[in-house]
Order: sequence, then C-alpha cells, then structure tokens
Amino acid sequence: MSDQDWSISGEYIESCNCDYLCPCIYTNPQGEATEDNCVSLQAYRIDRGQRGDVDLSGLKFALVIRSGRIMADGGWIFAGVVDVRAKDGQRAALGPIVAGEAGGIPGRIRDNLVSDFRGLQYQPIKFTKDGLHHAVDIPGVLSYEIEGVASRNGNGQPFYLDNTAHPANSRLALARSGHLRINGFGLELEMSGQGNNGHFAPFSWSS
Repeated sequence: MSDQDWSISGEYIESCNCDYLCPCIYTNPQGEATEDNCVSLQAYRIDRGQRGDVDLSGLKFALVIRSGRIMADGGWIFAGVVDVRAKDGQRAALGPIVAGEAGGIPGRIRDNLVSDFRGLQYQPIKFTKDGLHHAVDIPGVLSYEIEGVASRNGNGQPFYLDNTAHPANSRLALARSGHLRINGFGLELEMSGQGNNGHFAPFSWSS
C-alpha cells in the first residue's frame, strides 16, 4: 500500500432535517428535500483503517453537508470534524480523507457536488450505539440521536432500505431522530421531537 492508498471501515450514523423517510434516498437523489435545503450530519467510527503505514483504527470523524432542495444539483456546503485524539501522523493521514482531498468517496463528493468547503475541525467525538439507539455528540459543534424503526415481526431488527446509492452503504437501516442540532461551520439548526430522518449502517471506503 502506498502512502496515498487508504482503506477505512466501521460504523456510520446519520440524521438529516428531512421528514422521515428522506426522499433523497429513494429518488437517486433527484427528489426535493422536505425543507428548503437538506442538512445532513454523518458520523463515522473507524474500526479498521490504514493509510500507508499509519493506523487509523479506533478514530472517528464526521461530515457536515448542506445542499439545496435537490441534492443532485450540487452546490453543497461541506465540512468535516476529525477526532481530536488523532496524533500528528494520523491527522496528516485522516484529515485529507475527510476533506475529500485523498480520493475515494469523500473525494468524489468534494469534486462533483461541493461549492463551499468550510474546512476541518479537530474535536472530541462521542459515538454511541446501544441496540437500536444511536447518538453522536461533538460538544460545541453538533449533536443528534436516532432510534431505529423496528419491524413488528418481533426480531428486534430495524427496517432496511436496500440497493441505494448512498455513499455510506447500499443497505441502510431506517431510523427517526429524537433531536438534531448544529451550531458550527456557519450553520445553525435545532430540531427536537419531530421524528425526522435517520440512518445507520456499516461502511467500507478505500482509495
């Protein structure tokens, strides 16, 4: 593996301000968001990760996206948060991945959809998974919590949406949000008790 090649895999949690179920997913994403824009907050826990000889396992990062009414039209605001626990070498390896400067899926997003990149921050990231309950907290920047929508067949599993074009995974668990808040990167939004959209899934990316 060269120092420019990388691979990361683990778990992802997302909430957005769209009503449940977000139309961006099942319209590829040509349909209109349920609000004037789509604010998507996505957090990723790296269980296994490597860039060159730098181990990225155990670190976390988050993506902040705000699109217009139709996500496929581009013109996105885009920013990232990298785990403050990352050491200098890990920051140098992971930062460009998160910023979309090192190829892979974040690179394709940055190259094709983003018009306003608002940089990276290094902050503590709390990433919680407990059954169907998932939560993310980045103090002073953003927080959200979601609950998987359980099937009534009694197996304790959520509903899934399969064969999607979502960058995290083609198979997404469906969830509803208890709250969503961002106050960072020039964006401000707070929602609580509205049951807006959420997803969670494993992810696996590489360059």
